[in-house]
Amino acid sequence: MSTSKVSARLAYANVFAADINALSQFYSKLLGFPLMPERSSPIYRCLDAGGGLELGFNAPLAYELLGVAGRKPDHEGRVNVYLTFEVASVADVDNIAESAVTLGGSIVKPPYDTYYNARQAVLEDPEGNVFRINHRKGPRLPAEEVSNPPWAAKA
Repeated sequence: MSTSKVSARLAYANVFAADINALSQFYSKLLGFPLMPERSSPIYRCLDAGGGLELGFNAPLAYELLGVAGRKPDHEGRVNVYLTFEVASVADVDNIAESAVTLGGSIVKPPYDTYYNARQAVLEDPEGNVFRINHRKGPRLPAEEVSNPPWAAKA
């Protein structure tokens, strides 16, 4: 195994979607990410998520094209991966959670303050994919400074 450093960055985050048009529009309207029509195809839609990151939506045919046809979700409600979107303010977290419902999504966990000093909401898009809206309120607390941490044994 080589020990040389690799120069890499996350370039794409992709979501399998039953309806690539509807799901890409949901995220575009909810988060203001513009559609990148030059990247679109009959089985793919792409949004500019900022900072050089593209948020892509793949039609079911992509399972076969990627060689993962045998790994399609086997039941409703399964969560293997989720996306987290950073926003500018606490108010943005609350407002986006409300907007998600208006646009056909749902709230899994309403906005709350985390043990690691962020405001967050856990949401579900219209196809059942789970994602988070996050605002870092300040520096992350070291684990040993967290009062009542979720990993501590409950009495």
